Amino acid sequence: MGHLISAAAVVDLGVDLEPGWVEIDEGMIVASGTGEPPRAPDEHHDGILAPGLIDAQINGAYGADFAAATSGDWDRIVDGLAATGVTAIAPTFITAPVEDLVEQLREFRRQRARLAGRPGATRLLGAHVEGPFISAACKGAHDEAFLSDPTPERVDALIEAGGPDLGYVTLAPERAGALEAIERLVAAGVRVSIGHSDADDTTASRAVDAGATLVTHLYNAQRGLRHRDGGVVGVALTDERLTPGLIGDLHHVDPIAMKVAFATAANRLMLVTDDLSTFGMPPGRYELGGAAVVIEQDQPARRDDGTIAGAAVRLDTCIANAVRHAGVDVATAVRAASTVPAFALGAPELGTLGTGTPADLVVLHPDELRVTHTWVGGCRVG
Repeated sequence: MGHLISAAAVVDLGVDLEPGWVEIDEGMIVASGTGEPPRAPDEHHDGILAPGLIDAQINGAYGADFAAATSGDWDRIVDGLAATGVTAIAPTFITAPVEDLVEQLREFRRQRARLAGRPGATRLLGAHVEGPFISAACKGAHDEAFLSDPTPERVDALIEAGGPDLGYVTLAPERAGALEAIERLVAAGVRVSIGHSDADDTTASRAVDAGATLVTHLYNAQRGLRHRDGGVVGVALTDERLTPGLIGDLHHVDPIAMKVAFATAANRLMLVTDDLSTFGMPPGRYELGGAAVVIEQDQPARRDDGTIAGAAVRLDTCIANAVRHAGVDVATAVRAASTVPAFALGAPELGTLGTGTPADLVVLHPDELRVTHTWVGGCRVG
């Protein structure tokens, strides 16, 4: 007999805040349902039971940038994030010389293999390479000196280095050779995200036709919606084939823009943090991609010139922000940080409480929407 957990409200595929329960055994969900559990539960929660949270874009945490993280850094990050309810992440490596990204991907493969099965630790999904095939006009905090076109040689170098551990690549479809690169990446089993792009709507749509399925941090560092050109934002919000990420810290995206996004594409949006090494750290001066960033109290990280470089926010805070400041219903906001990214990143088994799936789950406070309990592979965290 497994461990039966019941809750006052459950969010799952097709389930919006109904009373429900799950039974877990040997790291898996062996039974689940809504309504009264089949027997007296081993534990009951008055909060919201949901699949574990998944962060599809995170650059580092607890003082460490993934690009330069040691084994000790990786240990600290996967243990620390799990305690916040994040049960899986797509580690992000930003623009750098291709040869450096190759080495970073190789090191990531070693770390991912080493950490596989670590009890109670956040799972490592495929890596996200954000750049260097992006637009200088929309580079954001990326170093323009390292931007380049996605030639077959450069693309193949990333594919070979990452192998099955390369999850997705962000690129600007207007760069020379980009559409061919999308097809090349997709053929190798790598997802493609449109981002840091000044593409018009026609070019963005061609990227989707070529196989792009994601959009990196909607609204930020991309051509916006105009009345005679939908731009990247317009295509992201209207093309059902795309899953846009949205940074939910209220600094990167205004609540009204967030509300528009959810009103247009609620079931396709995934909340992301875009957190830097500054997450979990006190205000101060840190490093991202070899350049200095500064974080002040309750503010995102910024370059010395004032450019926003990334965030330092909990993923459950992004859920609460969407609900409180953009009027998103609780179930939709929770799925945007769990089920939607799980399906978008090719790990649908992590986005549901269905029978036969890994027991990655969280309980959120019913009012504060802050994670109070976490399980990863059936292992209770904290």
